[in-house]
Amino acid sequence: MELIQRGGNIMKKRILGIIAMLLITTMALGETIKVGMSTPLSGPIAVYGQTTLNGIKLATEELNKKGGIKGKKVELIIEDNKGDAAEAVNAVKKMINVNKIKALLGPVISTNSLAVAPIMQENKIPMLTPTGTNITITEVGDYIARTCFIDEFQGQVMGAFAIKNLEAKNAVMMTDVNSDYSEGLAEEFKKVFEAGGGKILDTVSYVANDVDFTSQLTKIKTKKPDVIFVPGYYSEVSLIVKQARELRIDSVFLGGDGWDNGKLFEIAGDSIKGSFISTHFSPESEDEQIQNFLKNYKARFGEDPSVLSALGYDAANVMYAAMERAENLEGVNIKNEINKTKDFKGVTGLLSLDENRNAVKSAFVLEARDGGFKYKATVEPMKKTEKIKKTEDKVEKNTEESKKKKSNNTVLIIGILIAAIVGITLMNKKK
Repeated sequence: MELIQRGGNIMKKRILGIIAMLLITTMALGETIKVGMSTPLSGPIAVYGQTTLNGIKLATEELNKKGGIKGKKVELIIEDNKGDAAEAVNAVKKMINVNKIKALLGPVISTNSLAVAPIMQENKIPMLTPTGTNITITEVGDYIARTCFIDEFQGQVMGAFAIKNLEAKNAVMMTDVNSDYSEGLAEEFKKVFEAGGGKILDTVSYVANDVDFTSQLTKIKTKKPDVIFVPGYYSEVSLIVKQARELRIDSVFLGGDGWDNGKLFEIAGDSIKGSFISTHFSPESEDEQIQNFLKNYKARFGEDPSVLSALGYDAANVMYAAMERAENLEGVNIKNEINKTKDFKGVTGLLSLDENRNAVKSAFVLEARDGGFKYKATVEPMKKTEKIKKTEDKVEKNTEESKKKKSNNTVLIIGILIAAIVGITLMNKKK
């Protein structure tokens, strides 16, 4: 009897052990790597959030089909921040404390990225924004990086394009006063435009969600600028350009990547033709990787990708590649691998992160034509050595010019003295 009881206890223990192992195995198989995505899915800029998210979703689905990261699938934790900074803060706090995310993709706009970055830095969770272009975002700390180029570069590109390609002599800037993105691009445009000999005639402002720009445009019309730089988003830009043409303003409009959305053409119609923007992506490329992305995106979402879709796709792939390379999925290791990114071939070009965790990559200038943007030019980022060389050349040139001036002045003074002496001698002879 005692032997039977002992045998029964041993069997129970074995069964319990097998059940425990099965539970552990099941849990392990069901475990995912949680990556957050903070994006506007409602509100005035929801289309930006959705198209960026679609690019991230496509990259995530492709990754999971290949087995995920370190044998585990990635689970996207998506929060709608409505394009509002306070909502963005609440969203990431929830993802950190409740969902226990390993990393964050986003936010999409600069204002939200600036609000969220200190929280991510404090919690030592890597944040990689696909589209936050304001220069100060990554200055928060080493857990914050971006895969898009910065406002400084975009503003410089369009300032140089206006001077060199359009031969503009003067400009008016029209900015959204509540947008860090808009103000950042305008500041850099002004620097380059004025350095190139151009004159900023005026800067007028508007606020997101405005629909009537008659007052600002009437003022601009009196200035008769060669170009009007509007670094805003398509929702306001489409109305601004349309109303400008109705007022018979024929200046060339310039903008940044915030214009790059198909709805711009739906609202503005033919008014937008002949305008130019700087952006991160050109679907006209024949590169096989880009063509596959275009095909797969359309098959998945039933529409062509926007530039934000491409940026989201690249950001996710940079993040996932870094996580795969990391020794483990602790924040510090993921962060270190993200920051080492060099020569990553994405659909928006060859991408490296500099010492400030900003993307070093090309910019494309596109022209608005019949129903869409067409490739106009590619602008490469200036290397530090080139900047130093140009500065040295300028200093050397100034030094040479200064020497020439001194030399000329010396010759002039000697000439005057000789003339004076000769004059005095002649006067004395006459006496």
